[in-house]
Amino acid sequence: MKVSRWGNSLAVRLPTALVDKLDLKEGDELNVVDVVERTLVVEKQDRRKAALERLSKLRWTLPPDYKFDRDEANERYRDETDER
Repeated sequence: MKVSRWGNSLAVRLPTALVDKLDLKEGDELNVVDVVERTLVVEKQDRRKAALERLSKLRWTLPPDYKFDRDEANERYRDETDER
């Protein structure tokens, strides 16, 4: 792989085999997780997994008698948007 200038940054063009192996698409983000003896270890950033991990750390509790009513919630949303 060749390092090239891209604006003020440096970039590396990834070979198709690596793109396929990591199932990469344009816009995906990669993390450099390690550098060992001039070798980069890269992993695909999993935004969904990261979001779920952040959510799992929240310790919100709902009252024991709480009951979610989808119709009521949707009606409140419609009322709020009608006021705009």
